[in-house]
Amino acid sequence: MGEEEVPGPLVGAAEIQDMLGVSRSRFRQIILLPRFPKPFQKLIGGSVWLRSDVEAYIRDYRRPKPADDDD
Repeated sequence: MGEEEVPGPLVGAAEIQDMLGVSRSRFRQIILLPRFPKPFQKLIGGSVWLRSDVEAYIRDYRRPKPADDDD
């Protein structure tokens, strides 16, 4: 059985929700967008993505979160 080599850390739905700062329902909408990266692998427990692909998506397509005003 030939196993695909993983070219870096993987993230699942919960990690991506945290990275994006969104709810589960918003996450489900975002992953349907054509520019969102395709999953690295689809497993019985859910899909997983390459962390680097998700980070690139955030860098290229998400607005930076406003800085906290602690003054």
